[in-house]
Amino acid sequence: MLKAPFHTSKPSPTRWFYRIYTLVYTIAIFALVYHHCCNLIHSPSFTTIFLLIADLVLAFLWATWQAFFLNPVFRQVFPENLAQVAKENEYPGLDLFICTADPFKEPPIGVVNTVLSVLAYDYPSEKLSIYLSDDGGSQLTLFAFMEAAKFARHWLPYCKKYNLMDRSPEVYFGSNPSFFPETSEIQEMYKNMRATVKKVIDRGTIDLDQMNCDRTIKAFSKWTPGFTRHDHPAVIEILLKNNVDKDVMGHYMPNLFYVSREKNRGTPHHFKAGALNTLIRVSGVMTNAPIFLSLDCDMYSNDPNTPLRMLCHFLDPNVDPKLAFVQFPQRFHNINKNDTYGAEHVLETRACTVGMDGLGGTFFMGTGGFFRRKVLIENPKESQKIWNEPIQSKDVSTLAHHVASCTYEDNTKWGQEIGFRYGTLVEDIYTSFRLQCLGWKSVTCNPTRAAFLGNMPIALNDILAQNNRWYMGMLQTGLSKFSPMTYGIKFMNPLQALCYAHYHFRAFWSIPVIIYALVPQFTLVNASSIFPKVSDPWFPLYVFLFIGAYAKDFLDYVMNGSTFKRWWNRQRIWLILGCSSYPFSIVDWLLTSLGMSTFEFNVTSKVSDSEISKRYEEGVFEFGVESPLLLSVNIVAVLNLFAFSIGIKHVLINAGTFEELFVQLFITGFAVLNSWPLYEGMILRSDKGKMPPKTTLKSVCVVLVIYLAFF
Repeated sequence: MLKAPFHTSKPSPTRWFYRIYTLVYTIAIFALVYHHCCNLIHSPSFTTIFLLIADLVLAFLWATWQAFFLNPVFRQVFPENLAQVAKENEYPGLDLFICTADPFKEPPIGVVNTVLSVLAYDYPSEKLSIYLSDDGGSQLTLFAFMEAAKFARHWLPYCKKYNLMDRSPEVYFGSNPSFFPETSEIQEMYKNMRATVKKVIDRGTIDLDQMNCDRTIKAFSKWTPGFTRHDHPAVIEILLKNNVDKDVMGHYMPNLFYVSREKNRGTPHHFKAGALNTLIRVSGVMTNAPIFLSLDCDMYSNDPNTPLRMLCHFLDPNVDPKLAFVQFPQRFHNINKNDTYGAEHVLETRACTVGMDGLGGTFFMGTGGFFRRKVLIENPKESQKIWNEPIQSKDVSTLAHHVASCTYEDNTKWGQEIGFRYGTLVEDIYTSFRLQCLGWKSVTCNPTRAAFLGNMPIALNDILAQNNRWYMGMLQTGLSKFSPMTYGIKFMNPLQALCYAHYHFRAFWSIPVIIYALVPQFTLVNASSIFPKVSDPWFPLYVFLFIGAYAKDFLDYVMNGSTFKRWWNRQRIWLILGCSSYPFSIVDWLLTSLGMSTFEFNVTSKVSDSEISKRYEEGVFEFGVESPLLLSVNIVAVLNLFAFSIGIKHVLINAGTFEELFVQLFITGFAVLNSWPLYEGMILRSDKGKMPPKTTLKSVCVVLVIYLAFF
């Protein structure tokens, strides 16, 4: 009998507050819809129809959002209790998958730090294997990891000897570390390795003439003149082998493998999902650990005990046999003080994950998820394995290259019923959705100290482009036969399906945002009232709906450890996304569905610029480039400023109109207030990150054309 638990879970006491709030607010929404219907019957107009559509979409997305808060569950783990039933040699094998694709957008030295941080896990080295997937097939990346493997022989024993918490060298040496006898020597080794890698990256090629190791020369000889990132053979290199390679203290090291799957232009690549499925097969041949971790290349380990926290769920005697994966929420280390772009996603990574935990399990975030291997090759309802590739082979290398070939998946169920699912740009959330529809479960593990820390873009256009890609991918699933609103509700907890629906249809926020960013403004210019005046009995309903939504959202942020300024920035970026990324994602989905466009996955650049970083730390918006996404936001900002000025003029000329135009003035003024960084970028700034003058000129011209055409 266990003397102490591996983990505990308890429902949040706030769930009752949220349930009461949801009930009251739902009644208010029905009252608003009734009011719109009455207006539509008595005085039908396009304006009335638009406002009804906007509020119906808002109501739907609000309802899906509330599903996250109706039954949140908080879990706590006790890794110190694992020793009761599991000695170190009884821990299961663990394979770690790290994916990179472009050495120029994802600098190898950053990926090296991620790999070194997990190589140094407090976990039996003979049970630990790291697989780096290089989907760009770059010899520069392989070179960087050969250098990292050499440095690891010194770094791993240093970390464990002094029980370091920061096991990413870049983080450790950048945080004024405590000095031990070997610190200066290790730091100098790291600097030399970093300089060597940077020199090769800057040169852009490997000089084989300077290599004196036959094994290394043989590895790089695979990069023939016909070798390109889109057309090349499979490359699998063993950089460290745990029963052969030892560190400087004489201890065996974990396995470290470099994998670049075969590619050619005639077969689909399936983006990251294809790379992960290759890793599942290759690792199945090489090590076949029962648990694997999927980790983004820029998400370094921030806690060496993370695997033990994960085992508190998987090794618990009372664990649900259908537990598929343990998700550690995404956290970021490069967010500035006030989170200028709302990129921390406070509610999504903290409140929503524990909210879904109480409904059957959260979704896979694409990183920080520990999976049972069998989950992706078995059907829990049929209890049978559906990938029967033999693990043992006389020639493991030959078999590993075979399963990494670009034709291996032909006429198989990979990507449909096996492995990570294809058919969308967001294979992570889609895969977890499909697994949970099959009956698999998940749990959230959210320790006080973040398990992993990653990077977020620090330029506005990068943020907008990233969201455009995410929500275009969400629509690919949301508007397919696997929609959460049809397929999901049929096979999973209906509230859990609503949570998925919120993400899959979040792009539709653009409908009410654009309507409320344009319709009240057009009517304000004409001094035409479209909302109840201040003395109207319906006016308090609008006040309640606005304050109720914003106050509850602010309360959620505060309860999850955020601040007013961060909350305000998130509200502002939400409006910006509604005028740019969200509508563009709908258009991209439509064009792709009609075969008029092929949306390609583009890696978000992780390269930092000192000037951009400095402005970001100061909380200044980074524009700097011409982009249709920025142009659409500018047009809305200029239009609202113009309409607000005209509205103020109407009120000053005829004070009696203030009561009738108050709601329109408030909405327009609210948009102007949120658009201040845009006006600043257009007019007041002279640095390189200002709004491009052409973008400003185009937006002003568009607004003038609209005014001349409609007014």
